Amino acid sequence: MQELQNQINLQFHKLRKLLDEQHSKQFRKRFLDMHFYEQGQFFLTLNHEQRLQLYQIMAPDEVGDMFDTLEDDQIDMSKILAEMDLKYASDVLNSMYDDNAADFLEHLDKSEVDRYLALMPRADANQLRGLLHYDTQTAGGLMTTDYVVMRQDLNVKEALDLLRKFAHTAETIYYLYVIDDDNDLVGTLSLRELFTHNEKAILSTIMTSNVISVFVDDDQEAVAQVFRDYQFVALPVVDHAHKLMGIVTVDDVIEVIDDEAQDDYSKLAGVDVDESKSTPLKAASSRLPWLITLLFLGMITATLIAHFEDLLSQASILAVFISLITGTAGNAGTQSLAVAVRRLSLTNNKPQHLWGLLLKELVTGLVIGLITGMTIMIVVGIWKHSFVLGAVIGLAMMAAITVANLAGSLIPMLMAKIGFDPAVASGPFISTLSDLTSVLIYFNIASLFMGFFKGM
Repeated sequence: MQELQNQINLQFHKLRKLLDEQHSKQFRKRFLDMHFYEQGQFFLTLNHEQRLQLYQIMAPDEVGDMFDTLEDDQIDMSKILAEMDLKYASDVLNSMYDDNAADFLEHLDKSEVDRYLALMPRADANQLRGLLHYDTQTAGGLMTTDYVVMRQDLNVKEALDLLRKFAHTAETIYYLYVIDDDNDLVGTLSLRELFTHNEKAILSTIMTSNVISVFVDDDQEAVAQVFRDYQFVALPVVDHAHKLMGIVTVDDVIEVIDDEAQDDYSKLAGVDVDESKSTPLKAASSRLPWLITLLFLGMITATLIAHFEDLLSQASILAVFISLITGTAGNAGTQSLAVAVRRLSLTNNKPQHLWGLLLKELVTGLVIGLITGMTIMIVVGIWKHSFVLGAVIGLAMMAAITVANLAGSLIPMLMAKIGFDPAVASGPFISTLSDLTSVLIYFNIASLFMGFFKGM
């Protein structure tokens, strides 16, 4: 992998040199020999002057192919488009797949969007305007209108002729979508099925009529779940009258899965993990609210410890094991939280699955607590020559781990039930909560056996 990256970097260096020395023909040939993804990554390495040189060498549709591989958060699209001639920029956007162009246009002012759309063919401009109306995190915001649609009364030969005509503009042709006279989606047809049937066969007789589709207002996470379950490369999007509105392709869903994973991880960590573009002050301001909240929760734990000050004065040895018990319970609770959030996303909050998860985590907590508790009991008993003290520490640890495991799975379930994202039950929150319950359990158990190790 590193060798491949080194080759790409060397190629980028040679291309930049050709640009700087204005060897346009050589640059164009080498540039077009690269994969679209590599072209996009190369573009990100260019300075302002080099980009201007590239626009003079490359046609708008060639730049559009390159932009299709870029994510909207990788470049300042308003700045990039402003570098181009207005008509050139409009042609670049028009040559991109509709969903990708819409993603870029969403970051522009309305006046900028109108200027670019005004120079496009009316039909193309209207399609982009339609996509811009949808929430970005719904199926409508993910879908493209660049797909091949067929009427159900066509035969295979007519369908193939139509496919040849429109295939170059479609984002994918692995699936063809069959509609009736009212534009209702009535079936799907794979490219393989089309090629393997007789040319005179009517599409309505060979299509799959049991169509899996999503609604335009379905959440992007639900769309990703359908892709995961059915392993599609494309999925039709319909309105609530079952009219075909567009399709979502697998490349967009991969981005959704990455974004959702990042979002969940950010919430579990109690911080925005994508701070690469933030200033230190902005990064600090985004982290402080959680830390301040957890600071006050930690004060409750400190107050609870102070409440048992008399107990600690009679057996100061108990203080040695506070951090051991709270830390282990906190780790167990965080593990349980991560498992619970993941399973909640896979089971779609189905009650039978949730109670099974809760029971499993309870038993898991008991097993882990029992083994960990017995281990620490033996270690403390030998170390401090008091197996009674070891038993207190072991019993407290077992109970603390069991409660932390249960809390780590129960709290996300409760949050999902009341309509909140379970991932906001973050790791730091569960860990701090575990500290509180662990201290309470530990000192209450210790107080029952004070007579055995008083004065230690």
